[in-house]
Amino acid sequence: MKAKPRIVGDNWELDGTTIVVHIPMTWKRLGGRKAIIAPNGGDTWAPAKPRPDETMIRALARAHRWKGMLEDTVYRSAAEIAEAEKVTRSFVNRLLRLTLLAPDIQEAIIDGRQPKACSWRS
Repeated sequence: MKAKPRIVGDNWELDGTTIVVHIPMTWKRLGGRKAIIAPNGGDTWAPAKPRPDETMIRALARAHRWKGMLEDTVYRSAAEIAEAEKVTRSFVNRLLRLTLLAPDIQEAIIDGRQPKACSWRS
């Protein structure tokens, strides 16, 4: 039996009946889903539309609602909110810290974008 001719290119090979294409890529988790990241310097295909992280948006909305309740004196403390919402005080305090994020970061979370890098952090 004769060996089939094999033609090899930079990122592909042909063995007579099958073409095998090698595409370098990496997998990354984004919002709980896997995404393909194009290699550096490679041709990138159409960029994916930004997808808002529903969990983060829900947490941000909840934090602002709780902050409003504290400001309007509906509740006097995070402990009272925790008791009313049937969650831990620690959870309430962690979510309330989301209201301290810069407005552009909160907007990026809602829009599903990556926040721009801070100028003071390199």
